[in-house]
Amino acid sequence: MTPNKLDRLEQEVRTRLPALTMERLTDALVIHLAMGDLVQTMIRLRDDIALDFKLLIDLAGVHYPEREVPFELVYQLLSVHKNHRIRVKLPVPEGVLVPSISGVWSCADWYEREAYDMFGILFSGHPDLRRILNDYDFHGYPLRKDFPVTGLVESRYDVARGMLVKEPIRLKREDKEPYRESP
Repeated sequence: MTPNKLDRLEQEVRTRLPALTMERLTDALVIHLAMGDLVQTMIRLRDDIALDFKLLIDLAGVHYPEREVPFELVYQLLSVHKNHRIRVKLPVPEGVLVPSISGVWSCADWYEREAYDMFGILFSGHPDLRRILNDYDFHGYPLRKDFPVTGLVESRYDVARGMLVKEPIRLKREDKEPYRESP
């Protein structure tokens, strides 16, 4: 996005939503939200004719285990008519329910299910929060930084028993703490 266009977008967002915390990057405008402001802000970004962010392009989870608040949700919004984009970031503490925005953009349904399945981020008010990429009996959240690269179990066919067997992987690394699945 050109600097002039980014200036206009930043001014418009500051005028319409003055209480928001914003960050200006070289080519993007980032809004930082608190949990309680998520749904109302998203509705405002979508419905305000001057902003007109009608499309949710992406929702991605990020895990920062060294931070006090270990997760972050990043929403990418697009206004086709205004031809501009905006990024919305939401810090998420472990085990805290995030309000679902699937009522604002129906495509958020799948994105939120993916964030749950891969990071363990829970959404309140979601119509169908269940695993989307992993098996239902899969343990853990594979995109967390502390999830072991080898996984937690291995599946193999046992000829003697004539069935598929799942066994824990027992690789030890002295330089790394063992993975503990959150409750």
